Amino acid sequence: MFQPTTYSESKDKNYELLINQLDALSDGEQDHIALLSNASALLNQSLDQVNWVGFYIWKEEELVLGPFQGLPACIRIPNGKGVCGTAVKERSTQRVADVHQFPGHIACDSASQSEIVVPIIRNNVVYGVLDIDSPIIDRFDETDQQYLEAFIYKLEEFLK
Repeated sequence: MFQPTTYSESKDKNYELLINQLDALSDGEQDHIALLSNASALLNQSLDQVNWVGFYIWKEEELVLGPFQGLPACIRIPNGKGVCGTAVKERSTQRVADVHQFPGHIACDSASQSEIVVPIIRNNVVYGVLDIDSPIIDRFDETDQQYLEAFIYKLEEFLK
């Protein structure tokens, strides 16, 4: 059974633990919804100063809301729209210090001030995105980006 852990190490050590926990929780599971649900819960429990953590899945040329933790969210996001759609279009992580300065930002939670979106690519095809919002301006730094990308690389191993 999973037990919450109190994180007191460095940010790097905490992220390494988080990735190891994802590996342990996901091992052998084939159901994508179950994997994404546990991954969003794990991130939400582990990261401080976040108000929304979840996944959008690429379906029929748009992102569709998947498993998440937080307030109800936008259900569909077109390619190239908002931070999530831009991550898909550019196939690159989008780290936004102040969402109010991002052209075309889609506001699902008015408390969100900063955001990071990591695309999920399987076999060179977009699968979806990890989207994390924070009520703090400039919440996400290079270390967050590096380890959240590593988290997604680990998750991609299980999304077969």
